[in-house]
Amino acid sequence: MACGHTVLMRLVASAYAVAQKAGMIVRRVIAEGDLGIVEKTCATDLQTKADRLVQMSICSSLARKFPKLTIIGEEDLPPEEVDQELIEDGQWEEILKQPCPSQYSAIKEEDLVVWVDPLDGTKEYTEGLLDNVTVLIGIAYEGKAIAGVINQPYYNYQNNENQKLREPKNEAKAGPDAVLGRTIWGVLGLGAFGFQLKEVPAGKHIITTTRSHSNQLVMDCVTAMNPDDVLRVGGAGNKHARLELVLFLPVPGCASLPVST
Repeated sequence: MACGHTVLMRLVASAYAVAQKAGMIVRRVIAEGDLGIVEKTCATDLQTKADRLVQMSICSSLARKFPKLTIIGEEDLPPEEVDQELIEDGQWEEILKQPCPSQYSAIKEEDLVVWVDPLDGTKEYTEGLLDNVTVLIGIAYEGKAIAGVINQPYYNYQNNENQKLREPKNEAKAGPDAVLGRTIWGVLGLGAFGFQLKEVPAGKHIITTTRSHSNQLVMDCVTAMNPDDVLRVGGAGNKHARLELVLFLPVPGCASLPVST
């Protein structure tokens, strides 16, 4: 594409396209019916076929376009040939229409680090709690997060309780007049995009926190804030996506790759 675009904006535009492909892979694995679940360190620390395929897709796609990047994936995968079907070489043109913040305009490819969580909320994914699942791509410069992309593969889905999601050809589908899935992106100093901001009801205090890593400190903090409502959800990416509505209370064991605003 046009050589006039900065490295950062080209990377974000490519990460957006790659994240959308990743969301399709996540949905396809469910539809095929074989999650390929393996335990990593314990029964609650899981890895699925979707984790593996998505990480290969994201890391390989970005490495081909940006060979000087440092790319770090969550999963420890052995080196292997990546199927061409997993490669995404497109980019989101709308992002390239946005101006790059001046402080990042001269960044070089080799100065950037990309962090990949291919399937945040893996445990929830295996339990069928699909709206908790996200794909996270974080971009860092000089040790600080400056941009990122969150894909929610099942945003807008309606789960038919009579449907067994893991059986072949059975897929979660979007509700009436809704598109299944969405991708949020952001760059520090530019803003966050891909969602509609919703205001918290006047006078209401809403907190979102972990559904699986709670402890006494978390419970005490929640109680001390005297919230009107507490949303206990899985996945750090899912919690960050809810920041348009609520306060995010992180705890140990809860990873974070935020889209900066």
